[in-house]
Amino acid sequence: MIKTSELQAKEVININDGQRLGMIKDIELDLAKGKIKSIVVPGERKFFSIFSGKNDLVINWRQIEKIGQDVILVDLNDFIHPDNNQIE
Repeated sequence: MIKTSELQAKEVININDGQRLGMIKDIELDLAKGKIKSIVVPGERKFFSIFSGKNDLVINWRQIEKIGQDVILVDLNDFIHPDNNQIE
């Protein structure tokens, strides 16, 4: 069994490209089934949008591959982190 405070202390990493996505900000629950639906990682913050959550990354529980001691590995195909500037 794991506590939500323990989950929030782990960094989320995409196994497809090794990108660090951040720390868990929130957890979405399905109260009727008593299960975790998804985890939420804060998105890119813009000036004057401190309280905005519209850029948050919602990761479905099925996309979590492994919860380790320090990190949570997720499988996000074709994800490009907004902080990465891709040169084409």
